Parts: sequence; C-alpha cells; structure tokens
Amino acid sequence: MAAPPALPRTEATAAVGRPRRAHLGGGWFGQRGSGTGLGHPGTGRDPGSPEPRLPLPARAARPAPPLLPAPGPRVRGCGDGGGRPRLHSAASSGSGLDAGAERGRAGQDSATGDGTSAAAPGPGRQSRPCGRAAPAPPAGSAPGPARPGTKRLPRAIVVGVKKGGTRAVLEFIRVHPEVRALGTEPHFFDRNYHRGLEWYRSLMPRTLDSQITVEKTPSYFVTKEAPRRIFNMSRDTKLIVVVRNPVTRAISDYTQTLSKKPDIPTFEGLTFRNRSLGLVDTSWNAIRIGMYAVHLQSWLQYFPLSQIHFVSGERLITDPAGEMGKVQDFLGIKRVITDNGLPRCLGKSKGRTHVQIDPEVIEQLRDFYRPYNIKFYETVGQDFRWE
Repeated sequence: MAAPPALPRTEATAAVGRPRRAHLGGGWFGQRGSGTGLGHPGTGRDPGSPEPRLPLPARAARPAPPLLPAPGPRVRGCGDGGGRPRLHSAASSGSGLDAGAERGRAGQDSATGDGTSAAAPGPGRQSRPCGRAAPAPPAGSAPGPARPGTKRLPRAIVVGVKKGGTRAVLEFIRVHPEVRALGTEPHFFDRNYHRGLEWYRSLMPRTLDSQITVEKTPSYFVTKEAPRRIFNMSRDTKLIVVVRNPVTRAISDYTQTLSKKPDIPTFEGLTFRNRSLGLVDTSWNAIRIGMYAVHLQSWLQYFPLSQIHFVSGERLITDPAGEMGKVQDFLGIKRVITDNGLPRCLGKSKGRTHVQIDPEVIEQLRDFYRPYNIKFYETVGQDFRWE
C-alpha cells in the first residue's frame, strides 16, 4: 500500500506541532482528535481518516471553591450516653476548660445559694469522658459574662436556737432586697471549722457592696468554741438568737426526733434522772439547750450585748411583722418587710403536732427552768413572759 500523502502544513497544524497523546488502557488518547479520540499509536488520527484534525479549544480554568462559613459549635467525637453527639462551643467552655469542669464549678455556686445553676443532662442521659479533649477556643476569644457581686463572709449570723423559729426568721429576712442569705446550714463553727475560712466563704451567695450576707446554724448557740471562732473571723459580726419558752422548745425538739426515730424512750424517761425526786437530766440535749442564761455567758465573753439581738419565738407567730421590724433595725437596713411581704409556708417539717405530755411533767420542767429564765431576762433586759 502506498504511503498516504503528506498533510498540508496549515496555520492550525503549525501552531500545534506534533499531537500530544496519553496512554489509556492499552490505546492512545489523542487530544487533537475528534469523535472517539482513539487513534493508532504514533499517527494521531483515526483509522482510515487522512484529514487533519484541529486542536480542541483550551479548557476553561476551574473556579476556586467557595469559602467555607465560619466554624460553628464543634461536635465532639463521642456520644453523651443517648447516642447523640454533644455540642461543645467556645462560649460554654469558658477559657478552654472542659465543659465538665465548668459544670462542676457552676454546681458549686448553686450549692452556695447564689441563685445560679449549671445545665444538667436530660433524663436518661449521662455524660461520659471523651477519648480526647475538645479543641481549645481561638486565641483572643472573650470569656463568658462574669456573675455580679462577690462572695463575702457573713456580717450577721442566726446562731440559735434549735426549734425556736430560726427558719422562719431566715425566710422572712431573705425577702429583703439588701440581704442575701445562705439557704442551708453550713455548720462551720461547730463541725467544719477545720476546712478553713476560704471554704466557708465559698459557700456564701454573691452580694453587692450594699447587701448583707447572712447565714443560719442554730447549734452555734450551744457550741462552746463558736463565740471565740466567730470573734476571730470578725469582731463586728452581728448575732441573732431566736428564743422560745424552753419547755415548749424541749417538747418540739423531742417531737422532731421521734418522727425520725420512733423507737426512742418516752419524753418523761429522757427528761428525768429521778422523776420522784424531780432530778432533771441536763445532759439530754433537748433540756440543755433551753438553759439560755448558761450559754449566753460564753457569748458575752467575746461580744457586747449590743451586737446580739433576741427574737421572741412566740411573738414571731403572733406579730411576725413587728418582730421582723426589730430585726431590720438591728441589721441597720430599711424596714421593707411587712405583713403583706412575709412568706406563709415553711415546709412540711414545720408546725408538727406535739406529742401529749403529762401536765405534771410540764409543771416540773417549768420549776426547773424558772431560775434560768429569770437570769436570762435580767441579762438581756427583756421579759419574755414564759412564767
């Protein structure tokens, strides 16, 4: 077969020169070809086609990919116990701390009664540790908003007495806008003193400069070390003592204990060492607390009487606004608590029906407490009319 005639040198072929081919599955792909583009090796043309082929138009440049949006909340690579990923954002992580640590710190503020709480997993969901820590937030990111106020040591303490009406006083006084009160009893000056003042301070609610921090632990009044310890914290601390007829208080104390321990001895059995002789057992705590004059002497060794305010538990029931008005005056705050602003319900544990006590036993207890009551009246300069 005769060789095919040479192709005329046209402007198109002169510009391109030799065709560029790429190997494809044993054949060749001629970029200058048309149709199938499969040609014989070294020819650059389709079988039996002598016509020259023009080059393909230049391929347009591929556009750059669009910019991705700013990253949102990051999804951690582990589940939350419910089979769903947890969102972890920079806002919730504070300054790069793990969210679990942040929830722990927030939970401590809630325990301190500052009115804040951390978000908790929903029902049936439990957090579990991840295999790796979440990425840190970008440098320069702003921390979360700071909580207002500062945790301060209390300026006033309701130190007693148990079953005298201390819970009512606390609930009444915390209605005042200038007072922030710790809701639980910290028992710092009797049971937890070894933990230190910073631990005690950490329990307190946050207050503004114009507000007073108050806490209540009725057992302080009968704790021998409490006056000295409170004085060492601040000699300017104001003390509130809610007192009640010691006979009624002892019966109320026994009633509360009986509701928790139904198998305890009778009131009469606990009250007397020898009933026929009228010997009262002063080692029983329910009896000992009502000896107010004895306990008060320990407090007067460290605090002047002007720093101790005594609230009548009986008048707190008959005239709560009047008694709370005196408390506000003692704390140096404006009288804003009135009959219309006082809480009415103190919970199911308050106002229990007292157990029935033999009237003769009650009379013997009145005789026992009489000298202590008279001494107490003379010391505080106030007659509570328990006789």
